[in-house]
Amino acid sequence: MAFTVRDCWTGNMPGANGTSSHGLDEVREATGAIKAVLLDMDGVVYRGETILDGVLDFLAWSEGMGIRLLYVTNNATKTPSMFVDKLAAMGIEALPDQIITSAEATAGWMARNVQPGSKVQIVGGPGVWNAMITRGFQPANSPQAADFVVVGMDFNLDYRKCAEATLAIAAGADFIATNVDSTFPSEEGNIPGAGAIVSLLKTASGVEPTVIGKPSPGMFEEAMARLALQPHECLMVGDRYETDIEGAQKLGIWTLGIGTGVTSVEEFLGKDQPPNFVVQDMEEFLDLFRGSNLLGCRRAGPH
Repeated sequence: MAFTVRDCWTGNMPGANGTSSHGLDEVREATGAIKAVLLDMDGVVYRGETILDGVLDFLAWSEGMGIRLLYVTNNATKTPSMFVDKLAAMGIEALPDQIITSAEATAGWMARNVQPGSKVQIVGGPGVWNAMITRGFQPANSPQAADFVVVGMDFNLDYRKCAEATLAIAAGADFIATNVDSTFPSEEGNIPGAGAIVSLLKTASGVEPTVIGKPSPGMFEEAMARLALQPHECLMVGDRYETDIEGAQKLGIWTLGIGTGVTSVEEFLGKDQPPNFVVQDMEEFLDLFRGSNLLGCRRAGPH
């Protein structure tokens, strides 16, 4: 049975079988296990170049409470240092090792699993290029020379890039996607994301890619390794159910869905397995974890 608005969560303990009704004291005790928050970025911390309401207050409160923070994003367009600069322009202090992008996770996975110095055909922005070069992979000088095709979000996508990637896959290169987010949140609204590019290449090549970013476990495992924490000690905050929430749920990580991005509050609540918590925005999130106003959470209904 799920909880009411006053109970402030949707009823599931991560990794538990079934649900039961708990009082507020028990909910607070359960959430006291959370030592770190994993924050998605686009649609959670900001939209485009605009910071979202309540974010700075939440970050200040988290620091004061000793809650550790990592920014875990499928956005592969920037390097961690570029994200640090972007956050700094919004008044947020962060270090490069607090930021895990799907490009970084992809390069890390490849470094562990494929031949060092392999040739890559890249469709993507600076984040993908930097991650690949830093890990020692070499740009292919032709589609036929590529060992791998690595695809991320590319704001400068053109037909030639798509053609060369398709030719490389046809010639035997392994097809790897940093992420398959179908849309990318911008200040104007949702625009085509890396998943749209991946779908184009999948249709053209007839080959399914290996996907590294959320909801695949690689990014979450990298985050927990950096923090040296277990799944039940982490909370994933995301605006996109099929990546942020589903991926974390599979590993037993606490989840919070926030209605400032792709998935609406109503859509979160309508899922067969909704997040543990659902809030409208960061201000409600802060109210929830302060414990001063527990009306920010929504009811998910029985599940």
